[in-house]
Amino acid sequence: MTDTPLQLAGDFATPTREDWEVEVLKVLNRRRPEGKELTIEQAMKRLRTTTVDNLTIEPLYTETDVPLGHPGVMPFTRGTMVKTSPLTGWDIRQLHEDPDAAFTAREIVADLERGASSVWLRTGSDAIAVDDVATVLADVQPDLAPVSISSAEDQVAAAKALAAWWKGADAHHARGNLGLDALAQAARTGDAPDLGAQAEWVAAALAELPLVRALTVDVLPYDDAGASDVDQLAFALATGVAYLRDLEAAGIAPSAAFGQIAFRVSANADQFTTIARLRALRRLWARVGEASNVPAGARGAVQHAVTSHRMITRDDPWVNLLRGTIATFAAAVGGAEIITCLPFDTAWGLPDERSRRMARNTQAIASEESNIGRVSDPAGGSWYVEELTNALAGKAWEAFQAIEAAGGMVTALTSGQVAERIAATTAERTSRLATRKLPVTGVSMFPKPDEEPVQARPRPAAPERHGLAPRRDSEVFEALRDRAAAADPAPSVFLACLGARRDFGGRETFTGALLGVGGLARPSSEGGTPEEIVAKVTEAGAKFVILCSSAKVYAAQAIEVAKALKAAGVPTVYIAGRKTETASDEVDSVIDGEVFDGMDVVAFLSEAMDRIGVAK
Repeated sequence: MTDTPLQLAGDFATPTREDWEVEVLKVLNRRRPEGKELTIEQAMKRLRTTTVDNLTIEPLYTETDVPLGHPGVMPFTRGTMVKTSPLTGWDIRQLHEDPDAAFTAREIVADLERGASSVWLRTGSDAIAVDDVATVLADVQPDLAPVSISSAEDQVAAAKALAAWWKGADAHHARGNLGLDALAQAARTGDAPDLGAQAEWVAAALAELPLVRALTVDVLPYDDAGASDVDQLAFALATGVAYLRDLEAAGIAPSAAFGQIAFRVSANADQFTTIARLRALRRLWARVGEASNVPAGARGAVQHAVTSHRMITRDDPWVNLLRGTIATFAAAVGGAEIITCLPFDTAWGLPDERSRRMARNTQAIASEESNIGRVSDPAGGSWYVEELTNALAGKAWEAFQAIEAAGGMVTALTSGQVAERIAATTAERTSRLATRKLPVTGVSMFPKPDEEPVQARPRPAAPERHGLAPRRDSEVFEALRDRAAAADPAPSVFLACLGARRDFGGRETFTGALLGVGGLARPSSEGGTPEEIVAKVTEAGAKFVILCSSAKVYAAQAIEVAKALKAAGVPTVYIAGRKTETASDEVDSVIDGEVFDGMDVVAFLSEAMDRIGVAK
């Protein structure tokens, strides 16, 4: 043993930004011709990215002099508590919405016995019947397990049912949430929001159920419809402020009202943005509390994070296990007090015992084996996370002020301002999804052509609603797969691979995977003369052919092969790559289009099916 401290990497010089820039230029200029190398300014421009909120993500972040602050105190950016043990991790809250009361009652008990710590019930005509609330909770100890309830149809009836169960069970320390959120209900249904009952329920909770929160600010309807991170924050703040004003008008001061509000927020597979968004919400809500003269220690926003329904895919649903894991991790690191991980087969129907167990264990493993719950604000001090938190908070506060200036959240929702903001984001996200700048693994990237459908009980039909329409990011690609699957015979695009495998291998793989996104079969040929290629295309009965090879081979063979295919009656010939690689002035007369990275995949696949004759 030695008394000399061990200096890891102590013999290495500390790199500077200039050192980093030198290495960046080495990589980006490696294959560029002499005299056309990028400058560092050009390189940085290429490395920067922007989010759908138009937030700039820099390729490198460095230390700033902004104070980091502490967990558990104003402005609560770093969390509402100081974590000291696994017991201070988070509440694992499972969602129950299966209308089969006996099944739900069994699953609630199984969840609580095997890792979950609270219960979330969704009631309605397409979920648990309000009259069955007491039945599904019959074996729950109300003083031990918090229970939250929600409804998109009749929140007051749901709240009454839960309150009656607590009273009937003689609960002395009931905890949970009554789920009243008039604006979220209006967002889903399109009906005019009615805040009338909320103040009465808050007063009753304060008097009779002191550990129960009556109100939820549920951001999920906006996330489901496609809202951006900035808008989700702005809508949450504006909704919370609307409720504070309504309660204050009823004689309930903000200092009491703050403890009656919990936020239900989304968590998705963009882990850093999720982490920063949760941190930003706490900071912004604390600012609202400061302006409302709420005592400093009571200004923290309690957040119930739910893995985003919008990111769940129907196709290759097993990848949802990874998405759920990443989102759960992000929610935990972001400081959510409560987390719900949706089952991987949610898009297929009602989850069964197996998928529910996997969702529950995702959290249990993260909390107990990964030790995330032991650390306060694990991302705190990360220069990237701190800058992203600041950027989100700044833009969200501006959006919140704009909503307030226009009359507040009730006006924004009923006037269509909320829908307009979401539509603008959705248009940008749709473009990025179509070009795969926002890839969806297993759907728009790396599709699994031979996957077996998941077996799940269908969900009950939901009543027609006229509010914000929910959508999943993968739906447009799933529609393409459905269109191809319904065709008889199965539609295909022929890949005419020119030259040797070393010439066409990369582009054949890329193009084949791209066609798989739409569920199109891809028969192919390797090498051969134009006549031999035509013979194989004719044998396959192909109406659409894509040439695959290198620029060198294209220059020697592409035009001749394309001419032969056209002469044989093939209506459509594309090239994998760029037409300019043929070095021919005749290219536009015989080659109809290009397949390349960054193209609009949805538009291409839709057009390909049109050309093949696949019914819409």
